[in-house]
Amino acid sequence: MRSTSAEAGVRARRLVTAGLAGSIGDGMYVPLTMLFVHSLTGLSLTSIGAGLTIAGLCALAFMPAVGAAIDRFGGRRVLVGVLALRAIGFAAYPFADSYPAFLAVALVVAVGMWATSPSQQALIGDIAQGAERDRLLAWDRSLRNAGMGCGSLAAAGLLALNGTTGFTAAAEVLAVAFAVAAVLVIRIPHVRGRAEPPEAPAGYRQVLADRPYLLITAANFLIAFGYTTQAMALPVFLTRDVALPDALAGVVFAVNTALVAVLGVPVARLTLRARRTRAAALGAVVFALSFAAFAALPRFVSGPDAIVAVLAVAVLYTVGELVHSSPSLGLSVQAAPDHLRGRYLSVYQLSWSVCRTVAPLLLGFLLDAGQWHLWAVLALMVLSGAAILLGAERSLPPHAVIAGRAPAATASRPVRRQGRPARR
Repeated sequence: MRSTSAEAGVRARRLVTAGLAGSIGDGMYVPLTMLFVHSLTGLSLTSIGAGLTIAGLCALAFMPAVGAAIDRFGGRRVLVGVLALRAIGFAAYPFADSYPAFLAVALVVAVGMWATSPSQQALIGDIAQGAERDRLLAWDRSLRNAGMGCGSLAAAGLLALNGTTGFTAAAEVLAVAFAVAAVLVIRIPHVRGRAEPPEAPAGYRQVLADRPYLLITAANFLIAFGYTTQAMALPVFLTRDVALPDALAGVVFAVNTALVAVLGVPVARLTLRARRTRAAALGAVVFALSFAAFAALPRFVSGPDAIVAVLAVAVLYTVGELVHSSPSLGLSVQAAPDHLRGRYLSVYQLSWSVCRTVAPLLLGFLLDAGQWHLWAVLALMVLSGAAILLGAERSLPPHAVIAGRAPAATASRPVRRQGRPARR
């Protein structure tokens, strides 16, 4: 039985509102992670950095179980559990007064962070179909960027409090934000008509045998370094090599966040007119152009002109992000079969998680190598990702590549995967 348009609208609104609440928490935590944990636990920054890395790596081992849980229980239930886990983790941070306790809490928070995206995207896959699924993904991403910006402002306000009071308050607000998000997801009406798994599901063997999906996952891993650069490497490059004041380096992040929040949905609608693989590849090419421009900045601009030039390149970088993000995310969800969507998206999430885990080491090495080395390597990586996307296009199911393709055109893919007629 199909849901009515009114029910679908209620689900969509509550889902994106929950995403907004969670992203406010991310905006508070992600930019100030080291300071946040240091103030609450009193541990050294070196110990904290090592602990966060260990927790992040250990959290990756939980992703296969997360994917299996999504396929068994549905994205809605797993997302509620994941958000509750994050709420518990942040509520426990002020009591982590020993290193083992810190590692345990950091692991809980990391598992929740890595598991949020696949469960959220699986729920979107349950709620919407076809081009409507792309639009909902775009709305979710735009509101999440807005929430990240609001969270960063809230963090700045809380840090104005004296001593550890601000960080303790931040931990409490974070716990509340994710608890509210969990309640909102609970209130999403049950999704009817979700595809049931076949009698003998292949599980991760089928995912690992799906070469086209592994190709788009590998492409995303390469292009994801372009996203991590903004927060991890760009501020250092702008202040050290372009000689911008620290405050202006933060302005670049603010400009990017605002543009993505405002233009995310309109640009997503435009990209639906093209094949998802080609639109995502075009975004990666624009990324590469912005990296080439960043590499040229120290040589050709200085003083007040540098500020204008940096903002112009930041806008170009944001265009690449806008063009790439929606079709690539839509491709990952549309190419996953319904009965194994959780496992597929958990594998795809590894492209982000592994990238964010190894990026600090790689980007730090490239920054030390010189002014242009970082940007040359990044341009090569994102262009390689674009080439892989284009190469995978012909072997992907038509409905995954082309928005609005008639449902009948999707039948051949499930038949090969399941060995029986596809469910409608």
